[in-house]
Amino acid sequence: MGVPPVRPRSLFLTGLAAVYLAAFASLYVQIPGLYGRAGILPARRLLRLTGKGFWEQLRDFPTLLWLSPYLGLDTELGMELLCLLGVLMSLGAVLLEPLRDCLLFALLRMCYLSLYQVGQVFLYFQWDSLLLETGFLAVLVAPMHLLKWKSTSWRPHDGVTFWLVRWLLFRLMFSSGVVKLTSRCPTWWGLTALTYHYQSQCIPTPVAWFAHQLPSWFQKLSVVATYVIEVPIPILFFAPIRRLRLFAFYCQVLLQLLIILTGNYNFFNILTLTLAFSLLDQRHLGGSGSPSKKKQSNAWPPSFFSFFSTLLELTTYGCLIYWTTQYFGLEINWDKKLLDSKVAFTYHEFTTWLGTVTLPLVGLGFLSLSWEILLALYRSLSVHGCCWKLWATLQWGIFTCATLGIFAISLVPFTSIDPHSSRQLWPGLRQMFGAVERFQVVSSYGLFRRMTGVGGRPEVVLEGSYDGHSWTEIEFLYKPGNLSRAPPVVAPHQPRLDWQMWFAALDHHSSSPWFTSFVHRLLQGQEDVVALLQGGGSQYPFRARPPRYLRAQLYRYYFTSQGSLGLWWQRQLVGEFYPAVALGDPMLESLLEQLGMKEQVPPRPTPKAPLPQLLLFLRQLCQSVPAPVLLWSLYLLLASTLLLRALRAPSRAGGSTAPPRHKGPPRRGGEPGTAGGERNGHRNGHRNGQPRRREEEERAEGHGDKQGDGHGDRLRAARRRK
Repeated sequence: MGVPPVRPRSLFLTGLAAVYLAAFASLYVQIPGLYGRAGILPARRLLRLTGKGFWEQLRDFPTLLWLSPYLGLDTELGMELLCLLGVLMSLGAVLLEPLRDCLLFALLRMCYLSLYQVGQVFLYFQWDSLLLETGFLAVLVAPMHLLKWKSTSWRPHDGVTFWLVRWLLFRLMFSSGVVKLTSRCPTWWGLTALTYHYQSQCIPTPVAWFAHQLPSWFQKLSVVATYVIEVPIPILFFAPIRRLRLFAFYCQVLLQLLIILTGNYNFFNILTLTLAFSLLDQRHLGGSGSPSKKKQSNAWPPSFFSFFSTLLELTTYGCLIYWTTQYFGLEINWDKKLLDSKVAFTYHEFTTWLGTVTLPLVGLGFLSLSWEILLALYRSLSVHGCCWKLWATLQWGIFTCATLGIFAISLVPFTSIDPHSSRQLWPGLRQMFGAVERFQVVSSYGLFRRMTGVGGRPEVVLEGSYDGHSWTEIEFLYKPGNLSRAPPVVAPHQPRLDWQMWFAALDHHSSSPWFTSFVHRLLQGQEDVVALLQGGGSQYPFRARPPRYLRAQLYRYYFTSQGSLGLWWQRQLVGEFYPAVALGDPMLESLLEQLGMKEQVPPRPTPKAPLPQLLLFLRQLCQSVPAPVLLWSLYLLLASTLLLRALRAPSRAGGSTAPPRHKGPPRRGGEPGTAGGERNGHRNGHRNGQPRRREEEERAEGHGDKQGDGHGDRLRAARRRK
């Protein structure tokens, strides 16, 4: 009934551990400036005691930070402790397979959920929700090594839970493609979105500048390719033909790699690639496939099933090409030597199509899941031993119920892309979704819904002054500012302040209340907040003393053309974003009072316990290291360790004096893999350290056992005479 995808599951768990490493380490270096006592949005405000018991507080606001006072830590140090624990567990899970355990992934998710609960606006990104949902699925997918005396590489029900990863990838990609059209954004409908995207995204890379220079017909064709990869191709995730699933996998890989090259989207693209491993199978990754299937695929003439499978595959490719050509009006312009494209359907036609296919797609997913459930039941009933068969069937029942429950709950956010389909859901599903919503078990997705920066990317530029007349610009570490500074490469690190500055520029400053607190902290000269800015020290223009006045101007930034020398950006002043304020300014005080940020910063008590002292020491140790350098150092450490392990494995195999075991059937005294089996294999395969090659060749050629045994007797007699 197929080879279990052990390697794809291992790749998924390893990739998820690597993503957790980036998420925890990236957030760790930003905690003092974002959530500290003197940070922009202090996390301690959300964890004030209300007189309730510990378990009641944990139920109402699920976060492990309620335990911080019991450890002698404040909220800030408690967040740092969770990040450090997450980094250590992630490192261990990447390096050691036994640590890729469901219990460890449960701890990782609890730590990140605890941080998410107090993260406020700086942690409210779709990839944070995606990481939490993926982490929850990993708890169901990962095996249990740590509490078992004998680990199992694959359990009969694992295919059912691993299917949820594929379903999550489908919801992510399909919803992201659909919302681009349901938003009625004129750039997506006009196929001009990528003409503005490369310069208007939050933190572009240097490659984005070159991509921005590509001709408009190629940009339109790229939008068409994006639609094809995100809308029809995800349906192939549930195709019964493995080559179609592999085709869909490589399409997703291509899209994510192009996004990585042109934009700094932290760990999001790595996480999406990790989800895509659910489309692979054991045979594709070099695992042992079914010999009969390999013979059937190479046989000629092909069997009816092979012929029908190939025909269906070619038909699918033909339909994709035909529909793409028809619905996007692809035509070759021989005069201009380019490929024209345009949207050849209306908004009403698309929404009608979406309402027609949404519920059938749910049915397709249910059929695919039902097939996995039946396969898992067959594997459970095929287990040897009555007790083990009963135990496998019991596990199958438990995990099948859990999978069906998660699938049912996920229909609420998925069908939100079509209001008509959403209204047809059973009301009980909405109640179930509401009961688990605060735990971020399932979420809705829809990336790049509308394209911003059509008339140039809006950018907020901070300026400080001592006298209120001469103003000096304040640079950020990563977001555009200096016109001659090249766009950076910072992924998988996410500078969350720089990201929120991008969102703040899209609207009035009153839509970003945190910005007032940010200005207030800079006027106070809080070092933890200053560390989030350019240089944090030597390059900060007000390192000697804080500025007396601060203001913010709104600019429009554009990529320069190819003829510009030494400049990456050009800009135009739009107007004032935030008026000039000083400490004690009535407007500033009023806004701070509305935010509840007017209270004085409490002094930090001198820690006496070893744990807070250790955390403060580690913070000072990491302060001078840029976050991308810290992240890539950890990844290089992992890569070096894995490389050394891979190099040592062949050297051990090549330098070993132990000969290979006999491949024949096991004899009395033990099974292969046991102590008795090893001794029997050694006796049957070798004499005095030399393999009996002639005996094995004779047996392979069909000689009888007697002839082979006679040869062995003559050989032993000759050796005794020697």
